[in-house]
Amino acid sequence: MTTSEPLWSHQQTADFLGIPAATLYQFNHKRTGPRSYKVGKHRKYTREDVLAWLKTRSSDPDGE
Repeated sequence: MTTSEPLWSHQQTADFLGIPAATLYQFNHKRTGPRSYKVGKHRKYTREDVLAWLKTRSSDPDGE
């Protein structure tokens, strides 16, 4: 991980994605969500990882 941006909390990530925090927890449990990092008891996310994951969820495979 090489980023100078602060890590996003679980709630910040859910808010950014516009989904309930519980849905993001389910994504983590099923290993289908964006990459996350365990910091103590908390899940943290990078902006880059969330955006990369979103790109894989696009209905336009070419990203245009």
